Parts: sequence; C-alpha cells; structure tokens
Amino acid sequence: MRVLVTGASGHLGCNLVRHLLDEGHQVRVLIHLSDLGLEGLPIERVRGDVRHLDSLVKAMDGIEVVFNCAGFISILRSEKEQLNAVNVGGVRNVVEASARAGIRRLVHFSSIHAIQQEPFEKTLDESRPLVEDPRRPPYDLSKADGERIVKEAVARGQDCVIVNPTGVIGPHDYRPSYFGQVLLDLCNRRMPALVRAGFDWVDVRDVAQGAIAAATLADTGDIFLLSGHWHSIRYIAELVQSTTGVPTPTVELPMWLAGLAAPFTTAWAKLKHKRAVLTEVSLEALRSNRKISHAYATQKLGFQSRSFEETIVDTLYWFARQGMVEPFDN
Repeated sequence: MRVLVTGASGHLGCNLVRHLLDEGHQVRVLIHLSDLGLEGLPIERVRGDVRHLDSLVKAMDGIEVVFNCAGFISILRSEKEQLNAVNVGGVRNVVEASARAGIRRLVHFSSIHAIQQEPFEKTLDESRPLVEDPRRPPYDLSKADGERIVKEAVARGQDCVIVNPTGVIGPHDYRPSYFGQVLLDLCNRRMPALVRAGFDWVDVRDVAQGAIAAATLADTGDIFLLSGHWHSIRYIAELVQSTTGVPTPTVELPMWLAGLAAPFTTAWAKLKHKRAVLTEVSLEALRSNRKISHAYATQKLGFQSRSFEETIVDTLYWFARQGMVEPFDN
C-alpha cells in the first residue's frame, strides 16, 4: 500500500511507520515541526499541518490509505483552544482532504478517553457512547468530537475506520509521552510519591499492528477498542525496581490527597517551565473503567496484547539505550 501517516513523529506514529515499513508498504509522512524519531528511515517526507486543508490535499496525492495519528494531548484544562484546533478542526480537514483526494480508506486514531467510562462495574466495549458532559476534560471532549466527525463521514459514504487505544506505552518514545515521563521520573528518582490508582495500558507496537490490520480487514465504519491490561501505578514502580534496581517510592497518596496536591504541582511545573504530570485532569483519567474489552478487535483483526511486563522492560531498556536513564544491568 501507499500510505500517508499524519502525526508520524509522535509516539504512535514513530512505531506505526516502522511497522508499515517492516510489512513492505510505501510510507509518506506529514511533518509539521520535527521529524524526531524518523531519522534515517526510508520514507517520503512532506511538510504540512492538519490545521491547513490545502497541505493535506497535496500530501495525499497518490495515496491509498491515510493513518491519522495527528493529535494534541493535554492534561490541562487551559489548553482547550489548541485541543480543538487539532483534535476537532484537524480531523475535519483530514476527512475533507481524504474525500477530495479519493483515498481508499482513512484509519483514524481516537482514544479511550473519548468514550464514557461509567458505569465502571460493566465491561466497556464499542457499544458505549462517546462523552458529552461539558464538565469532562477538554481532551476527552475534543477526541469525542473528532470521532463524531469521522462517523458523520462514514454516514455520507466515506470509507473510514476508527481505533480507540487505551493508555499507550512502549519504545520509540522520543519526546517523551506523559506515561514515558512517569517511567523516566521513577528511573531517575524524581518521583517522591505514588498515586493509589491505575489504568489500562496497551503496548504501542500492538496498537500499530492493530491499526494496520484495520486498514485491510475492517468493514467501513468499524470501531475497535485496542486495550491491554489494567495495572496499578505501584505495580509499575515495582517493575521499574525489579528491572533497574531503583527503589519503589514508599509513599502512596490516596486519590483525594493527590487531588489536593494537584493544583500545587501544576503551578510548580509552570513556574519551572516544565510539563506537569500530576494534574487535576491526569487524576480524572485514572478514574477509569478497569474492564475494557478488545474482543471485537481480536475477532476481526486478530489483535493481541502482549504482556505488560514485557512492555515495561522493553521500554526501560529502550530509554537506557537512548541515554535517557542511567544504564542498568539487572
């Protein structure tokens, strides 16, 4: 296939591009600001921005399948404008450009955060509605609105499929991602306390393989939850210790206490010109459903989620090879 990947220098995009190349596809990537993580790869690079429709139409010339990985991720409520510009307006442009360019299929990356998590006691699958409550974090609402745009395109006869990964983790995390930063902080002894919570985490390599399968095996309009395994933050810290030897922080904050601390950690990060990890929105994300089914993706795409332990170990060794953490021999 001749494919275009938007958001190719992001965590998902970097892994997706590598898997596409491994499978023999011809890959063109849309570069906005940087091609970090793509250096030396046999790909075609074009400059563009999902916020600019004309650049997308040009980038899609001669392309069969578009993988729309472009997205703005934020765990702050103050970045609503940027979120909507990329995750809503950008999706609208990708859909429109795909229609103009005669793209055979658009594979759109949405998110588990676009989907209503409640009721928590019931298994979450593709039948669960998208979030609507305006009190939800702006990121969640923007991803839900972007997904609605793709669904509207399907209703008009356009060939699109949607994948909704859970918390994406794994190698080739150059920037790094928010969760990658958590791992780095644990490894570099910069996390004095843990939060008594957890999330469903999925390996980025499995997500990439699932999306590629969706490009050929899915029916038009299909939606796939690509989930992995729910684990606590404490368990993650214990895996870091068993792999690197760095001790697990002994202090563990209950959610209510972490909530009291969040405004101060957010303000401190802003003062120091650093990216906050503990925020009101990141804590809201941890109040999520533990029972997320990828049964439909397994049935239709052959999707499998590798062991969480393998993912963490592979990611830590990748960080070490990049010089982002001290070498370890455990």
